[in-house]
Order: sequence, then structure tokens, then C-alpha cells
Amino acid sequence: MFTGIVATTAKVIEIIKKESFQTHVIEIPTPYQQNLEIGASVAHNGCCLTVTKVDGNHVWFDLIEETLRLTNLGLLDAGQLINIERAARFGDEIGGHSMSGHIVGVMTVRQINKTEENCQIWFDVPNEWSKYILHKGYVGVDGISLTVGDVDECGFNVNLIPETLERTNLSQRSIGDKINLEIDPQTQAIVDTVERVLANQNKA
Repeated sequence: MFTGIVATTAKVIEIIKKESFQTHVIEIPTPYQQNLEIGASVAHNGCCLTVTKVDGNHVWFDLIEETLRLTNLGLLDAGQLINIERAARFGDEIGGHSMSGHIVGVMTVRQINKTEENCQIWFDVPNEWSKYILHKGYVGVDGISLTVGDVDECGFNVNLIPETLERTNLSQRSIGDKINLEIDPQTQAIVDTVERVLANQNKA
């Protein structure tokens, strides 16, 4: 489980590509790599991956075909920064919201509005997921727990404070970029339940 509170960004050092499979080597800055062991879970732009090798600050992760298809991790190049979060432990403060690290798909940056102290980003969301995006609800945006701002027929926006821009890679995003989306599971369960109830009522 993750909280959506991104610890820092990590640089992609190497990408080893094979057929429908690849390995990422990332450089995790100190102290966020401390006590990291093989088998541990680390979220990359919100996607839960398993550590396969550790060598100092350099850490290896394998990505299967389904991960490459559903997320933006297959679009990365060496040198780019990713948001990382270590798995939550019992007793940790939950500052964001409960996240599984299971990305449902990618959305596209539509518009970026910057002021001196704030940044607002609009995203276009695939049709199948838009019903789960609710005003003041929660979503995972490249692994960051964020509150939904305004919603329209194509997507939604979020409003970012300087601390979020400083700690994550969203400050480097541009229009057209692909962003990982994780839906709040509680919202999804409620929407799906209401849909089933209404469908059964219509059949009666």
C-alpha cells in the first residue's frame, strides 16, 4: 500500500529493453534507498514495482508487458526523473489517501496555468474512467495523491502548491505528456455499486 505522498524523484540511469519486457535501473537519492532490499515495493510514478537488485544508490526493477501497456513507464528515457514512494508501513502517518499502486491507464496533459505561487494542470481522461473523477474527490497523478478541482466533459484539473512542484516531477511536465492515473478505490466501488443497483431497478 502507498499513501500518494511522494518522497522525492529518482533519475533513470539505464533502460534494458527486451521483447515485451524491460528493466529499469534508477538512482535513488540518500536517505530514501536505506534498508531497501530485494523484494521490496517501490512506486514509480504511482506504479508498484518490485526491487530485483540493489547496488548502493542504484536499484533495478523489472517491467512486464502489462505494465508497459498501461503506464507511462515504457515511454521513459535514461536521464528522466520519476516520482518514487516506498511502501507504507504500519504506524506510518497517512497524509494522502490509500493507494494500491495499480495504474488504470494514462491521461494527457491538456493545459498548464502557472502563477507566482500556484500551478493548475488540466488532464484529458479516457472515457471509461471519467465517471470516477468527482469534484473534490481523490486521484493518483503519477503517484501523487491529489484532490480533484474542476471537472468537465473531457477531464479534470488539479491545483499544485510550490511544495508539490519542488518534490515531484510535475514541474517538468508539458502539454501532451502522458500521466499515470490511479482511481480512488472507494469512489470506484461506490460508483459501480450505484450503477448495479440502478440497472437492477430498471430490469424490475
